[in-house]
Amino acid sequence: NIFLASSRELQPERQQFEIEIYRKTKSWFDKGIFLNLDIWEDMSARLSATGSQSEYDKFVQNADLFLFIAYTNVGLYTAEEFENAFGQFNSTKKPFIYTYFKAPPDNVPVDDSLPAFKKKLSELKHFYSNFSDSNDLWNQFNKELERLEADGFTENKRPDKSEGNTNITQTAEKIYNKDKKDTANNW
Repeated sequence: NIFLASSRELQPERQQFEIEIYRKTKSWFDKGIFLNLDIWEDMSARLSATGSQSEYDKFVQNADLFLFIAYTNVGLYTAEEFENAFGQFNSTKKPFIYTYFKAPPDNVPVDDSLPAFKKKLSELKHFYSNFSDSNDLWNQFNKELERLEADGFTENKRPDKSEGNTNITQTAEKIYNKDKKDTANNW
């Protein structure tokens, strides 16, 4: 489950991201991996006794991956979704959290909420990523998905270059030895 948090101004990026997620799901079908994307446009508009945002926060809490994207501002609700995801991460080590900022041109005004949020991330010792357009965002996030898939979605780490292809080699050896053992047991 992936929750994508962002403000209305990034609607085109969310729409393109949704297309790419479902293309990725289709390509991973044979691996038995299904990616479910939750975005606020798909949530119910029904009145809630606790407020609509509390309903969205339930999706945040059930997410395995939390993707935060911002452009010229960080809205109150988007910031709240991040806080909920971060609180959940602190207690359960999930969801894995990714933050991306679309770089605005010099002539586009930026709300004070944006540098304040970046400062907060810096205080958390988190390195966020910048993106130029929806293709750049997808390329960066797709690399993260590939890393997660290589680790069985149990860790979120960068590959250790000193290990080379150790994980791939170990996995191949396990499969080979299991097949060899199964074949021997069938004789």
